[in-house]
Amino acid sequence: MSGGFSLIKRILVGRAFSSDRLGTTRLPKRLALPTFASDALSSVAYAPDEILLTLSLAGIAAFTVSPWVALAVVCVMAVVILAYRKNVEAYPSGGGDYEVVHTNLGGTAGRVAASALLVDYVLTVAVSISQASRYASGAIDFLHGYETLLSIALIAILALANLRGTKESGRVLAVPVYLFMATIGVVLLAGAWQAFTGTLHAAPSAAFDVLPSSRYEQGITALGGAFLVLRAFSSGCAALTGVEAVGNGVPSFQRPKARNASLTLILLGTISATMIMGIIGLAAATGVRFVDDPATQLTLNGQAVGDSYRQLPVIGQIARAVFVETPFIFYLVSLVTGVVLYLAANTAFNGFPNLASVLAAEGYLPRQLRLRGDRLAYSNGILLLTGAAAALVVLTQANVTTLIQMYIVGVFVSFSLGQFGMIRHWGKRLAVETDHGRRVRYRVNRIINSAGFCVVTIVLVIVVLTKFIYGAWVAVLAMALLWLLMSAINRHYTGVREELSVDLADEDRGLYPSRSHGLVLVSGMNKPALLAINFAAVNHHTTLEAVTVKTDIIDTDELAKRWGQAQIQLPLRIMYSPYREYAGPIVDYVRRISAGSPRDVVVVYVPEFVVRHPWEGVLHNQSMKRLKAELTHLPRVVIASVPWQLGGGEEA
Repeated sequence: MSGGFSLIKRILVGRAFSSDRLGTTRLPKRLALPTFASDALSSVAYAPDEILLTLSLAGIAAFTVSPWVALAVVCVMAVVILAYRKNVEAYPSGGGDYEVVHTNLGGTAGRVAASALLVDYVLTVAVSISQASRYASGAIDFLHGYETLLSIALIAILALANLRGTKESGRVLAVPVYLFMATIGVVLLAGAWQAFTGTLHAAPSAAFDVLPSSRYEQGITALGGAFLVLRAFSSGCAALTGVEAVGNGVPSFQRPKARNASLTLILLGTISATMIMGIIGLAAATGVRFVDDPATQLTLNGQAVGDSYRQLPVIGQIARAVFVETPFIFYLVSLVTGVVLYLAANTAFNGFPNLASVLAAEGYLPRQLRLRGDRLAYSNGILLLTGAAAALVVLTQANVTTLIQMYIVGVFVSFSLGQFGMIRHWGKRLAVETDHGRRVRYRVNRIINSAGFCVVTIVLVIVVLTKFIYGAWVAVLAMALLWLLMSAINRHYTGVREELSVDLADEDRGLYPSRSHGLVLVSGMNKPALLAINFAAVNHHTTLEAVTVKTDIIDTDELAKRWGQAQIQLPLRIMYSPYREYAGPIVDYVRRISAGSPRDVVVVYVPEFVVRHPWEGVLHNQSMKRLKAELTHLPRVVIASVPWQLGGGEEA
């Protein structure tokens, strides 16, 4: 059975790598960009949609402020990326915001940032995969109604790619991500040239009017309109999701890690900012209309377009307007965008395991999350993320509308705490720095981080206020529960460490047990019993005896008769069990021996069968398992298992 599992594992995951090959799994910049930036770049596919969708509530006139909203998003992105460059340089171990907050604001705040990031990573996978499933079911009819199963399958495929190693997943991502950047670049360049030459066509929705919501009939000039613009800004800030993954993924970069990660951040920011501004600009130039409910909000000659109208995403409308005469490019753009939306989840598959390993090293998560798998990836972290994301998809039935309400909260919580942590970081540096040039640079950095803290905190407040009752409370609750769990795990590890610590000044630390008592458990005159007796005899215990219990299963009369015939020079103690219980009498006897002296040790030899097939385990060793479980809790008791392999004999 285990051999079959190993074979399947080798086929799926690949041949195991030795630890000295860890350096070969590091990512060069050409693979690091698609690996860590796929989430942020894919947000370009829906951040402009969110901006226009929010502004549409105030009518068609509100679209005129969309370039300014996009510019504000780009400015925030620039500030955050500048701050993250400093994070990467100062904290290259892969902790990202968690390490910044933990170091500068303390463990309590650090766990808040960590829980926010972990929840955000899970939501990133669930949202991206569910959205990709909706795209697939919309294009392929027979997939309709099976979005949940499709999402789980896609999560499993992505998990498998990452279990094969970070470099493997980077190669998987490279082609579609670079193709996405190339196709969007072609759309923007062609659209800009057509706009400059006056040959740019109108978008498919340009002829429609937008019916404003009753709450915003006065447009964006009233107080409510200003709040709506702020909401559009916060929605557009979804473009910042994924930036934090670079800070958490520094250990996966090739050396020099910090420098390569910093350059990746610059490339990411430049490409994302260019795409967002270009898409919003072309959306305005082509007259794109994008609303939440096109059937009722879009009108033509005063009549609602109705349910028959199919609203294309903003990028799709722009591509159709730019490439009217070459429609296959429109389909290529749509296909590549859908694939990148799916692969955006890979950012979380890199960030989550790295962050989990850092938290495990700090004692906030189980230590197993620090272990690398056969392909030198953090396999346990990948599997944990896979299970959590799949469970969330099942619970929400892959409903993107439900999932999106929980999204973004976590990343902006970590942004806010991280920016504040960097403010404290520069303050500490200024307190001890005497060089004038460095002090000036630290002050500039602190101003940048202060501006970033103010902006992202305002965005966080807006996101929570506008989305809390619609689903953001789930993310907040998950963060709180995860914070409590990490605190409990840390208390446990701290308590265990204190309990197991050795006081080198303690005079009793080197004393040996005064006596040792050996007990060999026997159930019959058989080969496993004789093997256990032989093992016990060579250890020269102070006292040694064989022990058995009279039950319905064990014929003690026959055992005593054969024991005498074999002339075994070892006393046999037969215990009576009035309630036909095997473990109880033995445990009581061991307790009595231990109580005789506080420094005596009792060694219990337990013959056990090693079975060849899993189903055979149900037929053997059940009584011994229960006995060992009870003996484990007794002080100064050692359990020695003596294995006997069924079908192999003593030699096996």
